[in-house]
Amino acid sequence: MSDALEMDALWDDFHRVVNMTSAELAAWLRVSDADETTEPLPDRAGSETGQHVLAILQKRRTDLTEDDLRVMEEVVDTVTAQTDLENEPVAEDTPRRHRLMTLGHDPLKP
Repeated sequence: MSDALEMDALWDDFHRVVNMTSAELAAWLRVSDADETTEPLPDRAGSETGQHVLAILQKRRTDLTEDDLRVMEEVVDTVTAQTDLENEPVAEDTPRRHRLMTLGHDPLKP
């Protein structure tokens, strides 16, 4: 993906579907991985993809790697496929919401 227009479009799409801030995502990854007695180290909390999304949110567009672009495409495709933007899930659809939040998309967030 060397074309600047494609990269700009991916950047915009990624930031459209990832509607959680880096602080919100970091907190969610820690909470989702914690159990009753332990909490993971902050840099090890959550899935590998969730950690990668968090790292991308903290980067400038010019600092993106090919691996970052691949993850961004995967996240955009996954969130778009699982989310009908006109029919967001209700709070009762907790497992689906939690899966999307691991990718940085909270479907209940306005």
